[in-house]
Amino acid sequence: MSERRRRTGGVARFAVLALGCSSGLLPMAALAGPETLEQAWARAIANDPILAAVTADAAAATADERAARAARFPKLESGATYTRYSDAPALDVTTPEFVFRSPRFFDNDDSVMAFAQVTQALYAGGSISAGIDAARQAARGATARQSTALTDLKLEVARNYIAVLRAQRALKAAAASAVSLRAQVNDAQVMVDAQAVAQSDLLAARVALANAEQQRLRADIAVRLAYVTYNRKVGAPAMDEPTLDADLGSTGNVGAALASEPVETLVANALAARNEIAGLQAQSDALAAQARAEWGRQLPQIALVGGYNYLENTILDRQDFSSIGVGLKWNLFDGGQARNRAAGLRRASQAYSHRLDDLKSAIEYEVRAAWLGVQEAEARVTASKEAVAESEENLRLSRELYGAGLATNTQVLEAIALRVAANNNASDAVLDAALARLTLQRAVGEL
Repeated sequence: MSERRRRTGGVARFAVLALGCSSGLLPMAALAGPETLEQAWARAIANDPILAAVTADAAAATADERAARAARFPKLESGATYTRYSDAPALDVTTPEFVFRSPRFFDNDDSVMAFAQVTQALYAGGSISAGIDAARQAARGATARQSTALTDLKLEVARNYIAVLRAQRALKAAAASAVSLRAQVNDAQVMVDAQAVAQSDLLAARVALANAEQQRLRADIAVRLAYVTYNRKVGAPAMDEPTLDADLGSTGNVGAALASEPVETLVANALAARNEIAGLQAQSDALAAQARAEWGRQLPQIALVGGYNYLENTILDRQDFSSIGVGLKWNLFDGGQARNRAAGLRRASQAYSHRLDDLKSAIEYEVRAAWLGVQEAEARVTASKEAVAESEENLRLSRELYGAGLATNTQVLEAIALRVAANNNASDAVLDAALARLTLQRAVGEL
């Protein structure tokens, strides 16, 4: 099975899950517990208006392709008219030898005319085949844009999901910092009461605690804003407080295998798999086909025509008759309109080819940047784990020494700040690594 078919299958599975969520086919128990990233993707797919719009565009392009193919089939037309005359005409012939006057053509001063006609194109200068090719390429481009919109949506949801987790962890760290500083304020108060340290130690600790409380309030607002952004993308009410999988489940390690592959291999895979490339190439091909169709309309247009006509009258020997023939239409001169339209379409096709070259270069840069981002984030994860353990030990020792009068209040405050920074860095590194792997997947075309 090709990579494109696997991606299509993945789209179908997400669509089925999304439909189940939106129509109530999935029991609520299936969504119990923390919402995973896969469930967030399914909700976004079911509710995102941009994805719905490009899906409708793809369906419209498919319908246009069917319409273009229908130009090869016979065309059947029919019509009828009823005419009332103030005075129906008659045939009046006068010669030197005789005078002839016929009855009126139409009885009762009215007539009915009807026709049915079948037209089958025999030769259209290649415009029909080129039109079908243009519509097929346009449908291909619309499908590629739909797939691109899906992967972009998934990556955006992943960013918002991780942004919520990051904000929640930052709030937790800010709250922990406030707790630690409150404990230091209490210790400093005890030392001041015992006249073991100066009053400035207590004041400094209280200032640090006030700053920490402000940071906690900012972090709380950041969490609420992250909720709003996330809820908007998955189609949930803005004030909902989502419960997310803090460890990202298995999704957190998705793409780890990609990071171990040579970057040149990843670039080659991306150039072969990215839907944006297929979409731009399809647009270029569609415009080239439209240029051929426009040029073909300057050539003779030949069609087989068969018809049936009915004319109510009192003169002719019959009122209905059939016919068959071959029609020829050739637009010999139109002031250069068709020629210039074809030239314009060819130039537009060339413009898309140039954009395609730039896109390939941008994709190569994107893959390399994403690959390096994974390497950096994973290295930070390893380093930050050690820093967290060391910051905890540093804070423990600083407090013991301060209680024994062997360390200053400033050292304790610095130790608390170092622990908060180490915890934040460790949390950010883990989340950055997960996001970097997802970004690499998107860059390679496998998300």
